[in-house]
Amino acid sequence: MDLRYPIGHFTYDETVTQETIENWIRQIEDLPNELTQAIKDLDENQLETPYRPDGWTVRQVVHHIADSHMNSYIRFKLALTEHNPTIKPYMEEKWADLPDSELPVDISLALLESLHKRWVTLLKAMKSSDFEKTFHHPESGANKLDVTIGLYAWHGRHHTAHITSLRNRLGW
Repeated sequence: MDLRYPIGHFTYDETVTQETIENWIRQIEDLPNELTQAIKDLDENQLETPYRPDGWTVRQVVHHIADSHMNSYIRFKLALTEHNPTIKPYMEEKWADLPDSELPVDISLALLESLHKRWVTLLKAMKSSDFEKTFHHPESGANKLDVTIGLYAWHGRHHTAHITSLRNRLGW
């Protein structure tokens, strides 16, 4: 198994259907609970264990998901209210080293629970034309919202799998 990509890289069919979008929204909706279950009963030493050699600790992964999904939520709101806005990338590896990434994971779990309730409400209210809207990422160009939903559904599952595969490998 590839420890860096335990569920593989994000891929999608060129034609994103309404059914596909609804499935991705469900995955985003389920993430806070799935992540909570993935870290359930881990002690402080386990939370400080990297999920792979030279990788982030479990704690950093949980905080990273919150950081990343907050950024994505803002990008959605920008794309829904502006014409192809240019978003600001962030240096996720440097964010993972900031002092707030040392806080208890419960803080980011609570943040994700609230954030995902708002995000899913927004996603479910989008009209079909809204899914065609885009934002401009300076490194990757135009990003359509329909595909971005899939990317973040994958992102949550990807990092949850980092934790669950670590638990399986170490027998936790």
